[in-house]
Formats: sequence, C-alpha cells, structure tokens
Amino acid sequence: MNAVPTQRRTLGFAACIVASGLWGCGFFFGKIALAEMNVGAMVFYRFFFAVLVLLPVLITHKPGLNSREWRILLLASFLGVPVQFLLQFYGLSLTTVSHASLMVGTMPVILAVGAGIFAHERMDAIGWVALAGSTIGAALIALGGHGGGKGEASLAGDLWVVLSLLIALGWILMNKQLMEKHSPVVVTAYGIFAGTAMLVVVVPVFFGWPPVAHVSAKAWWALAASGVLCTATTTLLWNWGMTQVPASQAGVLLNMEPLMGSILGIVVLGETLGPSAWVGGGLILAAAITLTMHSKTHVREPAPL
Repeated sequence: MNAVPTQRRTLGFAACIVASGLWGCGFFFGKIALAEMNVGAMVFYRFFFAVLVLLPVLITHKPGLNSREWRILLLASFLGVPVQFLLQFYGLSLTTVSHASLMVGTMPVILAVGAGIFAHERMDAIGWVALAGSTIGAALIALGGHGGGKGEASLAGDLWVVLSLLIALGWILMNKQLMEKHSPVVVTAYGIFAGTAMLVVVVPVFFGWPPVAHVSAKAWWALAASGVLCTATTTLLWNWGMTQVPASQAGVLLNMEPLMGSILGIVVLGETLGPSAWVGGGLILAAAITLTMHSKTHVREPAPL
C-alpha cells in the first residue's frame, strides 16, 4: 500500500470527523420524524432526499463497474441502506437519541476487528487498549438505560443499534474495496441510489406506504436535513476520507457521532443520562483522543494464494 501524503491524510481525517459529526445529527432529525411516521417511512424519505441531491452526480458520472463490482455494490447497498438503517432506527424508536448515539462507540471496535480480518490492517497495543475502553464505555451506557417507556432509554433499543453497526461493517469494507478502482463520488451516488431503490420495494411491504398528508413542515425539514446533510454529504465525505486513511483509524473518528448526538439529545430534546452513561461517554471520547493522537495502524500485504 502506497503511503498517503501527510496533508491528504490530514484532510482524510478531517473529512471523517465532519462526516461523523453530521451523522450524529441523524438520530436527532430521525426522532423528530418518528413522532409522525413509522420507521420505514422515515428511512425511505431520508434516502429519497439524499437521492434528489445526488441526481446531478448520477446524470454526469457513468458508473464504469464490471459485473463483479456491481454485485459488490448491490450487496453493500442492501446491507448499508435497508438492513442497517431500518434496524438502527427501529432501535432508536425504543431508546433515546443520546443513548442511540453513544452506542456508536462500539463501532470503532467492530471496524478495527473487521479491518484486521478483511483489510489486513493491524493496530498497535495502544489502539487495542483504547478500543477496549470504548467497548466498556458503550456497555456502561447500555446498562445505564431505564425501562424503555416513552422518552426513556432501553437495553433492547441500544442493542438493536449495535446490531445495525455490525451490519454496517460490511457496507464500509465493501465500499472501501470498490474505491480502490473507482471514485468515492461514483461509489457513493450509485450505492445510495441502489439502496433507495431497494427501500421502494421493502418499505411498502413491511411498513405500508409512506404518508404524505398530515406530515408537518417540521418533520419535512427534519427529513430533508437528514437526507442532504446526514446521508448524501456524510457518505461522500466518509468514503473519500476512507481512501486517505486506514479503515480502523477512520472508525475511531465515528466517536464524533455519539458526542454530537448526545449533545443534541440533552440540550434540545431535554433527555437525561445516568451516572454510568456519563462515565461511559467519557471513556468513549478518551478512547477516540488516544487512538487519534498516539495509536498507529500498519497495513500488511495479504498472504499469497
């Protein structure tokens, strides 16, 4: 693997940080929309608005994928859009924005392990200690939940979010594989388009037709922001950043998502966190700082077949 120039590596980290921060707003906007529609409708409209903003890319950029790459793209889109997001926002419907956001602290561990197995990346001891701290933090957050009534956190909701993150691993690594030969813009635009086309089939069958009437302007604005800022923009930035930095280190920066989501949940929605959740959140952010500042990742060549 060729070394990435320091300046581009820094820009790659910056792109991943901005993407993660905007992703953290997704749970907040999603909770607003979920007050007026079911999970399937909310996810469908989120990606509908994302496709609208990506239409110029779809019109001006030919995909240039061969048959094998199309299969990878379609599988990644299936995992990354209908499966991941429907499970993730079902989990959000059972828990709070702050808890769902903080559970994303498990993603660096998931991505580091997956990158080690499938992308031949290897983190140093500092990295693994930090990831262990992040995992403990996520566990404290989950165990600090309450009974799961309206406006309360629940262990079930938190675990559904974690399951969606395990599925997201496949989406991330398959996209990274495609971007070795194709631009992040093409992979992002066609991946989101394919995933949205799948939602057109899945959502009416399992959730009914998405409502149009009796949806407030507030919900429409939340859905539009979710699609444009938290889906199209974030995926473009994340996919480009992934071409500049190792997947395991990029995954650490996903901890900006729990930070942003928790702040919005507490300040705007008036949610509260228990003492163990605050400790867990602190562990997650400490792990992110440690990994970014002190950990190194080595990429080894795969063994010859």
